[in-house]
Amino acid sequence: MEFTPILKFLKDLAKHNDRDWFEKNKSRYVEAREYFEQAVGTLLNDMIKFDASLAGLEPKKLIFRIYRDVRFSKDKKPYKNNFGAGFSASGKGLGMPGYYFQVQPGGESFVAIGFFQPEPEILARVRQEIDYNAAALEKIFRDKKFKANFEKFWEEGALKNAPKGYPKDHPHADWLRLKSFIVIRNFSDAEVADKKFLKQVADTLKSGKPLNDFLKEALA
Repeated sequence: MEFTPILKFLKDLAKHNDRDWFEKNKSRYVEAREYFEQAVGTLLNDMIKFDASLAGLEPKKLIFRIYRDVRFSKDKKPYKNNFGAGFSASGKGLGMPGYYFQVQPGGESFVAIGFFQPEPEILARVRQEIDYNAAALEKIFRDKKFKANFEKFWEEGALKNAPKGYPKDHPHADWLRLKSFIVIRNFSDAEVADKKFLKQVADTLKSGKPLNDFLKEALA
């Protein structure tokens, strides 16, 4: 799978993020998006082998739009400078534990695994699962394959202390104060351009599947 045309288009888009340039280069966008859709299809086929809940998804429907919603943003650039796709049993919306794949130049390509900003009731259930069953989560973070790709949870938006109902000195306060339960691995542009990149991505996502399994237990 060739990612060079995708990286080249996105680099140029970042330099010329306006509608006139985009319309003049629409054919390049279409080509890059088709490459990305092929990559998502290949990746999905590999992911179904270790996560059967993804069977039946359509690659085209997993890809996020390149058009930005600028209504409430100070940044009025009309386009994202990345291609991204979400994978979960419910589709790309990630309203449940799932996977995310993004290609963006400048070393900003990454995969993410887990649960992004669950609703308050669901968040409370995940925190309860961590409180009751932290040993299982500790085991996941100690696993060699998991540790090779992921170090810790993404902490953006986390509370300063353990949430109400849990003691501040709770042994897993750092996990309980999270509002998302996501782990991330970044990839350099050189890694993205490598012929084995998609296999590396699939292997990385596979290593993180136990985290999604743990989070799904909280919803059972």
